[in-house]
Amino acid sequence: MDEPVAWLADAWAGRRQWRILDTDFGQGADFLACWRAWKGDARRPAMLHFVAFCASPPPSEELLRAATTPQLHPLAAELAGQWFGLTAGMHRFAFDGDRVLLTLFVGQVRDALRQQTFRADCVFLGRPDGTDNPTMGKALARHCRRGARLVAQVASDSLRRSLAEAGFAVQAGGDSSGGLQAVFDPAWEPRGPRPDADAEPGDCAVIGGGLAGAAVAASLARRGWRVTVLDAAQEPAAGASGLPVGLLAPHYSPDDSLLSRLSRSGVRMTMSQARMLLREGEDWAATGALEVRDLEDRRPLLADAAMQPWSREAEARHKELGRVPAGAAAIWHQQAAWIKPAALVRAWLATPGIAWQGGSRVRRIERADDCWRLEDANGATLAQATLVIAAAATGCVELLGGRIPVHPVRGQVTWSVQGSEGLPPFPLHGDGHFIAGVPTAHGPAWFCGSTFTPNESSLQARAEDQRFNLDRLARLAPPVAHAVSHAIASHALQDWTGVRCASIDRRPLLGEIEPGLWISTAMGSRGLTFAALCGELLAARVHGEPLPLERRVAQALDATR
Repeated sequence: MDEPVAWLADAWAGRRQWRILDTDFGQGADFLACWRAWKGDARRPAMLHFVAFCASPPPSEELLRAATTPQLHPLAAELAGQWFGLTAGMHRFAFDGDRVLLTLFVGQVRDALRQQTFRADCVFLGRPDGTDNPTMGKALARHCRRGARLVAQVASDSLRRSLAEAGFAVQAGGDSSGGLQAVFDPAWEPRGPRPDADAEPGDCAVIGGGLAGAAVAASLARRGWRVTVLDAAQEPAAGASGLPVGLLAPHYSPDDSLLSRLSRSGVRMTMSQARMLLREGEDWAATGALEVRDLEDRRPLLADAAMQPWSREAEARHKELGRVPAGAAAIWHQQAAWIKPAALVRAWLATPGIAWQGGSRVRRIERADDCWRLEDANGATLAQATLVIAAAATGCVELLGGRIPVHPVRGQVTWSVQGSEGLPPFPLHGDGHFIAGVPTAHGPAWFCGSTFTPNESSLQARAEDQRFNLDRLARLAPPVAHAVSHAIASHALQDWTGVRCASIDRRPLLGEIEPGLWISTAMGSRGLTFAALCGELLAARVHGEPLPLERRVAQALDATR
């Protein structure tokens, strides 16, 4: 559909964002053309959203074939590199420093439209099943701002009537290709909520300098906000996000539970951020991970082919490299990595537009006319902002007057630089986890743990917790425990402790508490999985953007659930 791209330069000039709705992704030709047009336009909007639907995603080879000009080849290759694991539902892909966002829904168009609430600036109406449905015009009208332009490949009489009845001014006669063009301009004021007026970027304050706070700060800064991140500590990642190394892996369940779907969305987003911002081999490594299951757990894995790039039955070579018995029940997670959380926090906080304000313990949040005032224990003003996000883990309880049900969870990790030779080249997890080959100032190290003790906040290392970690390692992978036995016997072990913040159902809490006052916290032991996802979800809700998740899945994270 080359014709629509020609007029985009004038249409989106001077806009902060431009949002395209494409009802038929096909082989991705429209997306590639719009992305290319955006890259080459000096007057382009700061952010391009492209929301597309497809009943069945094409193979990555077809994406490459859709690149019909040399200028499109590198874009198609970049898209194909992220084109994996497209299960039914919503998927978010990010390009050009997260300024070009593709949101793809795998499923039927009408199902997909019900899962989004944003308003499009233009619509590409392709040939998917149901396009000619008499109610299609009404369904599209709910997702168009006044003045949105629609371009259709096919112009049937029923489609013309459907669009006209829904408030589209249909161009008489169509175009030379046999399609049609229309503008959404109803003679009446559309009924129902129409969140067209997204927030104008201004001053924002984020309370908390860990994964949750840094992620949302970066998401808002990319959208033009001037963000101040305040923390009681002098340096970022001083709390649970100071964990020396963490495991990023999708959650697997035979029934593909809500947590499994959320985790895949979060893992995809965090892996994209890591590739863009971190040094591979130093700050993180995309190694994959081996999940060792209970020997009695022989439930079959989901047969869906789209799940295979995520989680599948472990092969003999995975078990051999992981040093687990050949007969062990195990799952191989291809999209998994170890990451140093503090490195990711620092990378997010380096986003242009973010200012760090350490040594600033916020004790009160007070409304002051048209903004919020953040005060210390003496009543002195630490910052003022029109938008405030509380991301201070359990500190949010006091700040928000006990309105959020969270609790502390103490965790202790055991590690050493001794006995690091010949260990698995990827993390193991199941009943506990084991990560080896992590670069440290003292040499490559291995880590095991972590304990999970609810309602405790002590940071004092405990000998019994160290023994607990080592006992779990012996059960998880006996040959690995034997390989590091010298370090254990010589007492060359160290421990790290931290306190995480968790909700009752162990899902994050994200939402607007009062106008302009939001919360993003309770990541629990899955901060690496959820932080970037929650940051993007919060930014999308603030700006009325396309959501990175199906609406019903996003509601599972709402702080008011």
